[in-house]
Amino acid sequence: MQSEAQTLVQVRGLKKHFIVGKGLFRRGNLVQAVNGLDFDIHQGETLGLVGESGCGKSTAGRTILQLYKPTAGTIHYQGVDITTLKHDALLEYRRKIQIIFQDPYSSLNPRLTVGNIISEPLLIHHPEMSKQDRLDYSKELLMQVNMNPGFINRYPHEFSGGQRQRIGIARALAVKPEFIVCDEPISALDVSVQAQVVTLMEELQEKMNLTYLFIAHDLSMVRHISNRVAVMYLGKIVELSDRDEIYEHPQHPYTQALLRAIPVPDPVYAEAHPLQSLEGEVPSPINPPKGCYFHPRCPMATQICREEAPIFEEKTAKHFCACHMV
Repeated sequence: MQSEAQTLVQVRGLKKHFIVGKGLFRRGNLVQAVNGLDFDIHQGETLGLVGESGCGKSTAGRTILQLYKPTAGTIHYQGVDITTLKHDALLEYRRKIQIIFQDPYSSLNPRLTVGNIISEPLLIHHPEMSKQDRLDYSKELLMQVNMNPGFINRYPHEFSGGQRQRIGIARALAVKPEFIVCDEPISALDVSVQAQVVTLMEELQEKMNLTYLFIAHDLSMVRHISNRVAVMYLGKIVELSDRDEIYEHPQHPYTQALLRAIPVPDPVYAEAHPLQSLEGEVPSPINPPKGCYFHPRCPMATQICREEAPIFEEKTAKHFCACHMV
């Protein structure tokens, strides 16, 4: 167990709710996108956050980044509750934590050159730098992400998806952050490019001592890059453990179902172990089920699962799970 001094981010009771459909004569509906998260991220590690689409992964990452203000809960960064910070202090925090967005096509301003895109954060965090210094630094960052610095005056539409994501990574690195929220950074890329981008991120992490929250739904890639894995379902974390432990000894029925749905590149194994897709869909966060949120889709559900929400607790050493049946 890593010591408390090595904990970089500490999340406790984090909730983020939205009101949708509100109008002049309508009260609107409450969407419980994130509904009580508790986890730590340690210095220098990669915590993988996985789950189906619509389970609240991206909302959790953006709330930690303070792009969304939390409805409840605390987020401590190096021991400071950043949910209470005002503008100037929050600006300093945002220099330390950056984000790599999911879609490299919509996250880059098409009207700006690559140099201006990468150097744009420097206008806010380092206004003392001259324009030439910013562009020179942008060239250095392009080389760090294995791109030609001569691309500095080109525009985003001239690049492939993988190259655009590298530009997005360079932009995130511009202010020398300590912690990066990676919001499904490879899901929009070709399979052949995904491994290249993940390898680059691992190299940058080693070189710059970065800490990642890696959000994804591809469990095989998460296993490759993560030190620990948290499994999220309908706004809650249902299981969290070391990478190998959670893949080799999954405890929660939802985690087990996700792992059974991973294709295996071995025809003999695949024939003996056919893929088993998870039946049903994620319930609406507007009206989540009573008790365990997973019970409508769970083959192991009993009466207690339908009535009482399970406690997220340590079942075995360093292996946390929220399930009555474990």
